[in-house]
Amino acid sequence: MPRKSDSIPIKNEKLDRRVKLSDAQKKEIYKNELDLSQRKLANKYGVSRRTIQFILDPEKLKENLKRREERGGTMVYYDKEKQRNYMKNHRDYKKELHNRKLI
Repeated sequence: MPRKSDSIPIKNEKLDRRVKLSDAQKKEIYKNELDLSQRKLANKYGVSRRTIQFILDPEKLKENLKRREERGGTMVYYDKEKQRNYMKNHRDYKKELHNRKLI
């Protein structure tokens, strides 16, 4: 499943540490498909085995994207407003304990 950061564009290319395979590298992966395992190819190019699997079998990638869409797309795991309220309540609780001399 892609990370949330995959959908956020990084404007500064120097800060983008995600590995991107060129077309030449993808062709080389196709050539080495029978000689090396997917795990060895992944280690060689510094990507996940799943990335290699999707390059070698694009149908699996399409199935994965379809399944993800059916589930509602990528989920947002972090809600800023919820976190803000949680931290406010926690600070209020700590102030109350401090005022009652419990801390």
